[in-house]
Amino acid sequence: MVAAALSFVLAAPSAAQSIAGPYLAARSAAMQNDFEDAATYFTRALARDPGNLALMEGAVVAQLAMGRVDRALPIAQTLQRAGQPSQVAQLVLTADAIQRGDFEKLTQVPAEGEGVGSLVDGLLRAWALMGLGKVSEALAAFDEIAAQPGLQGFAMFHKAMALASVGDFESAEGIFGADTAGAAVQTRRGVLARAEILSQLERADEGLEMLGRMFTGATDPEIDEIVASLEAGEPIPFSTITTPQDGFAEVFYTVAAALRSEAGPEFTLLYAQVARALRPDHVDVLLLTAELFESLDQYDSAIDVYKQVPASHGAYHAAELGRADALRRADRPEQAIEVLEQLSRSHGDLAIVQTSLGDALRQQDRFAEAVSAYDKAVELSQTTGGPSWFLLYARAICHERTENWEAAEADFRAALELNPNQPQVLNYLGYSLVEQQVKLEEALEMIERAVAASPDSGYIVDSLGWALYRLGRYEEAVPQMERAVELLAVDPVVNDHLGDVYWAVGREREARFQWMRALSFIDQGESNEDVDPDRIRRKLEVGLDQVLSDEGAPPLKVVNEDG
Repeated sequence: MVAAALSFVLAAPSAAQSIAGPYLAARSAAMQNDFEDAATYFTRALARDPGNLALMEGAVVAQLAMGRVDRALPIAQTLQRAGQPSQVAQLVLTADAIQRGDFEKLTQVPAEGEGVGSLVDGLLRAWALMGLGKVSEALAAFDEIAAQPGLQGFAMFHKAMALASVGDFESAEGIFGADTAGAAVQTRRGVLARAEILSQLERADEGLEMLGRMFTGATDPEIDEIVASLEAGEPIPFSTITTPQDGFAEVFYTVAAALRSEAGPEFTLLYAQVARALRPDHVDVLLLTAELFESLDQYDSAIDVYKQVPASHGAYHAAELGRADALRRADRPEQAIEVLEQLSRSHGDLAIVQTSLGDALRQQDRFAEAVSAYDKAVELSQTTGGPSWFLLYARAICHERTENWEAAEADFRAALELNPNQPQVLNYLGYSLVEQQVKLEEALEMIERAVAASPDSGYIVDSLGWALYRLGRYEEAVPQMERAVELLAVDPVVNDHLGDVYWAVGREREARFQWMRALSFIDQGESNEDVDPDRIRRKLEVGLDQVLSDEGAPPLKVVNEDG
């Protein structure tokens, strides 16, 4: 739908030259998914050419993508009066009818060219009947949808929610228990809704068993709160859907969540924004909307939506983790760290919070601080099955960077106990041993296993070539280093390594060429602890043998023709 709309929008309008500026700006913004600017420029272009249907379509798409149903509505109404088919406009018109409480209109079968789609229209009609108090007709409407191929899960989930919203928890659980509600039952939202239903039926043990099965080892304040209430025998109010308005919002959220893995994020975003407009406090909608903005590289919009999750909600930590990630991806790492540090003070008992803080600090080379956060994460994870291999691997990197090799090696090896063939760990540990020139045979074996697992990783292939070089097996190192350069053609470290290997086998002209290439790939003014431009220049001047001698390093091995 959005692709078709944008193809129509991006066709040059037949209008006066005066609209060219805002039109081109709108077109550029739309192509980059910058809906804020697109809305601004489409509006300016419309002011100069108010009858242009293409501009109207673009304005509706952009305004709805930003969640502004009120601003999109008059334009959608104009498109409808002009007889212009537009599914996006129909989304806006439908949202308006729901907000006005025009349930009678929503119970009517849409005329040809109107409506959103058979599934959405059918579910909205059923919820409208619920809003009119016609419960029996509504339940029959849900059954009619369920009879259509592929729609049973959607229909029965919403039927269960409708039954629970009017207090018929027994019938709602009957649907869940019969497993006719499809994949929705397996979602986090579906599981928590069922837990509330079981609580109302005084079947707390079943609720606890289900939560334990579905969220094994999970640490989540919202789940923990429900578990505590069930264990205490306290009734949990059914809050998932309490009104027809909630039901309407759930329709758009359910469809958006289903579309997420099948359609483009710019398309899915429109459904999520309708759900958000209908139920602004729907936290799952807020999280989905923010994540969609992130996937479209619209980080400022994502950050704004994440901030709307209240601190009192059980999913607040998830929103703040998302906000920190969006800030990091927007190249604002220090602000991301600030968010995570604040979260560590309010939710410091969650391992994921400490892990995320450690990751953010590590990415900014603040290794000692990262170790402190990772230490807390490791300690907290002991109650949920122990730390993951990646947590140990990340902490090991920080220990290595702070020259605490004993602790680093212990963590690397502990990570390998959990995941023996993990190529990143094998490569990092193996390469580190090579650089220290200790346990070289074991290091080579580790790196060979890493290459076998990730044969197209230039860094891992480089490690293998470098290990062979350190072992004095220069001829064997050549093809590995050449392959690494093929994979990482502009990496200064890999080119420098190939130069050293060429020098070791007597190919001195080629060695100098590779060192010159390595120098050309080092950004001026940018520090890189893995490659020393002054050392490379010295090699170009006097050769590798003299540099090694000046450094007091062992000379290159002399290998005769018999090896």
